Amino acid sequence: MKASEIQIGGQHYKKFKIQPAYFNYINEIPYLEATAIKYLCRWKDKGGVEDLDKAIHFIELIKEFELGNR
Repeated sequence: MKASEIQIGGQHYKKFKIQPAYFNYINEIPYLEATAIKYLCRWKDKGGVEDLDKAIHFIELIKEFELGNR
């Protein structure tokens, strides 16, 4: 079995036609953006509002790191 066919700790990504990890990889999405996408994809099936807060936090980090020195 391929690593991409395995999910450890739940089934919350199995419903997607394209796994968030693969989507982020093939699109060369940087870590902070990829992590926000991951939390947005799973919030209804795993972490609830806490996952939305995590996504927001990663977006705020992007703003701070990319725009903070302007």
